[in-house]
Amino acid sequence: MMSADLAQLVTTIAQRARAASLALATATPEQKNAALTRLAELIAASQDALLAANARDLAEAKNNGLTDAQIDRLTLTPARIAQLVESVRQVVALTDPVGEVLEDATRPNGLRIRRVRVPIGVIGIIYEARPNVTIDCAILCLKSGNASILRGGREIFNTNTAFAALIPDALRHAGLPADAVQLIPTTDRAALNTLLKLDQYVHCIIPRGGESLIRFVTENATVPVLKHYNGICFVYLDAAADADIAERVTVNAKTSRVSVCNSAEQLLVHRDAAETLLPRVARALVAKNVSLRCDPASAAILARENIPHTAATEADYRTEFLDYVMAVRVVDSLETAIATINRDSSAHSDAIITRDEPTARRFLAAVDSAAVFWNTSTRFNDGFEFGFGAEIGISTDRLHARGPMGLRELCSYKFLVEGTGQVRE
Repeated sequence: MMSADLAQLVTTIAQRARAASLALATATPEQKNAALTRLAELIAASQDALLAANARDLAEAKNNGLTDAQIDRLTLTPARIAQLVESVRQVVALTDPVGEVLEDATRPNGLRIRRVRVPIGVIGIIYEARPNVTIDCAILCLKSGNASILRGGREIFNTNTAFAALIPDALRHAGLPADAVQLIPTTDRAALNTLLKLDQYVHCIIPRGGESLIRFVTENATVPVLKHYNGICFVYLDAAADADIAERVTVNAKTSRVSVCNSAEQLLVHRDAAETLLPRVARALVAKNVSLRCDPASAAILARENIPHTAATEADYRTEFLDYVMAVRVVDSLETAIATINRDSSAHSDAIITRDEPTARRFLAAVDSAAVFWNTSTRFNDGFEFGFGAEIGISTDRLHARGPMGLRELCSYKFLVEGTGQVRE
């Protein structure tokens, strides 16, 4: 398709989305929940077709030489479909945020001023390689009263198309406009370039994917962008760490799913605990096929224990590996750990393991990240785990929304002002 034709296609999609957003803004909670309930039923009933579409994407991924970790991000399984169905049903059960009164005050002149939660309007979501994103974004935007325009990556195009094909049925079932959720039917970059500049119709862009995609979106959009560039997440083992918790949490944070943004990439160990604690945790990581890239202090400890490792480069300390690789450093103090994290992390998810509450409270307060954890895994920085039903992304921005973006984070607000004929002098 010619660039001019693509531009017209995307512009038309955006215009229809804007019209749909105005209808969604006044849709009842019952209507939105009916659409979501229907969608959950359709996903469950369409498992075979969804897996077949995903199999086509996986075959192409293998032919294109994608890594095992990358293929894992693409893979749809019956268990993941079941979790997706559950996430839709969980969103149904959540309180509708639209219309929530945030403030209600009466001024001395008798004006009643209420600040109420309202949808943002039209949200464009640009994403790459996860098959659940199409549904997660659609359901959260719908429940929060937003129209959504979805643009997935070529690696998962067949799966995205199969999911998107189910949504108009669910919308029509509830008497809602089918244009409330639209998938751009091409992965051509020209279509993306058009979408990023349609600020007269699109009110927010949320990119989900690699750093290069997010930087491209941020640098080329005239529409406001909510983003996180990468997930360089830390686990810090304090001098007062419980050894059992340290091992269990570190292994989970690194290995439960290495290809996701809340997976831990960096390990810091307090010098006073390193001789005893680091070998135990390192053995557990190596047993899970994790390659350890160590600073001189941690390398010396592991060498004495004959635990496999390699020397780290400076770049390793600021890398999102998304693989069975972890960088390891020994630090002299809590304050050094905090400073290291605030300098080298991506402000996404960072954890401390300690039995000392004042130390933990200092870490929780001082680490400047979207989510900070004490004695638990960074892998919990997730909308589903936080009880949001799902998430549209994890924002490391500081304006409007930060952390997992659920229903409330997909809303803005407006002021409703009621008077009895007052005029301003």
